[in-house]
Order: sequence, then C-alpha cells, then structure tokens
Amino acid sequence: MLKKFLYVILVALIALSSTVRASESNVSLMVLGDSLAAGYGIAEADTWVADIGRTWRTHHPRLQIINASISGETTQGGLSRLESLLDRHAPDVVFIELGGNDGLRGFNLNTMESNLRQMVEILQSRNVKVAISEIEIPPNLGRRYTQMFRDVFHRVADDMEIPLIPFFMREIALNPDYMQSDGIHPNLSAQPVIADIMEPQLRALLEAL
Repeated sequence: MLKKFLYVILVALIALSSTVRASESNVSLMVLGDSLAAGYGIAEADTWVADIGRTWRTHHPRLQIINASISGETTQGGLSRLESLLDRHAPDVVFIELGGNDGLRGFNLNTMESNLRQMVEILQSRNVKVAISEIEIPPNLGRRYTQMFRDVFHRVADDMEIPLIPFFMREIALNPDYMQSDGIHPNLSAQPVIADIMEPQLRALLEAL
C-alpha cells in the first residue's frame, strides 16, 4: 500500500515538473514587416524591435523576438519568404506588418488582401499564432483608395479571427520630431517610443500561449 502511494506521489511530481518546465520554456515572436520595422536609415541595433528584444532579455527572459523585416517589402514578398522563415526560425507567433508599400505603389488591393489571407492560412496550418498590423497610407491616391486600403486589414482580421494591432505610426507620424525628412519613416528618436507602444501588445500575444 505504501509503495503504491509513493508511486502515485512520484507520478504527480513528475507531471507537475513537466508542466512547470513547459510554462518556463522559451517562446518566440517573429516580426515580418517592411522598413517601418526593419528600421530604414537606422542601425539594426537601434530599431524598436531590437529595443523590445533588450527589454525582454532583461525582464522577460523566456520571450524572444526575431526581426525578419526588409525595407521595401510587400505582401507578395512576405508571402514568398514566409515558409522558409518558418522553417528557419520556428516562431510561436508571427506579427505581420506589411501592406504599406503595396498601398504607396497603388497595387491592386484584391491581390494584397489575397496575399495577407494566404500568409494567415499558412501560419494557421502550422499552428503558429498570427496577428496583423493595421496600416495607413497618405491620401495621395484619393480618399476612396485610401479607405478601401484600410478596410482590407480589418476585413482580414475579422474574417480569419486574428488580432488586429493598431497602426503604431498613427501618432508618431504627426510629430515631426519623430520623422525622417522623407515624411514616411520614423527616425532614431521615435524608436523607443514605438517600442513602448508595441512591447506590451506583442508580449501579450506570447503570454497568451
């Protein structure tokens, strides 16, 4: 009887130990974005993504962030790179910040939406959690195109039941002290501000796993 009791206790302790180890295992988030995340004109170590990485290493060491962003990237480019990035990095969560270059170049919005949906489908088929960023563009191509562009991200998020993260440039772009001379890209001073905006939202995606 005593041996049986001890065996039950041992099994329970092993199960508890496994649960604790699982909860403490590292989890990673990959940012798949364009120049706004890659840090156009800024050293990689100074980008807001790198800033979040430093914060996590200090305060949340089980959380990791991977920056797979490229300046000039489009939704088509992101789609073409996605599977190889997943094979290489095996992230638990992917945050997609793409579409700005599609919009600035006046690309077909149906194609952009299809690319976003395909990326989400690939991630969901691999059991990778996904969130997308809301994106906004200047009204250069007219009010109708601009509104239709914005609607794409809300529609994809709603239809595919994934989180939609508010566009982090919304307030940054209104402050000339945070913008480069091109009026499109955030400067060095903006990076820690963006990190403060994005860090709790991205951390929440990982902590929800």
